[in-house]
Amino acid sequence: MNPATIRHLTEQVSIPEDGTISRTIYQDETIKAVLFGFAAGQELSEHTAAVPAILHMVQGEARITLGTEVVEATPNTWVHMPAHLPHSLQARTPVMMLLLLLKGSR
Repeated sequence: MNPATIRHLTEQVSIPEDGTISRTIYQDETIKAVLFGFAAGQELSEHTAAVPAILHMVQGEARITLGTEVVEATPNTWVHMPAHLPHSLQARTPVMMLLLLLKGSR
């Protein structure tokens, strides 16, 4: 397996003025890395994932609901979510977030 390096994560997507963008920046048989950009006020409605995931807030501020827990996320907030945990996100400011889907953990 060859190493993968991204030196400037924040240059991989541009946060839209209105809306949400996502870009898969890496994927193999065990992990999928998706970088999201949310305009202020955008929401990701409650949903679940079939695999465990790690969320890393790169920039901005967001309210993240994890089951019944609410987290006010700021840059460098890190969250591990078990599979099937209901979660949602509301961007308070423009947000960049890295999501790692742990596919090898099914």
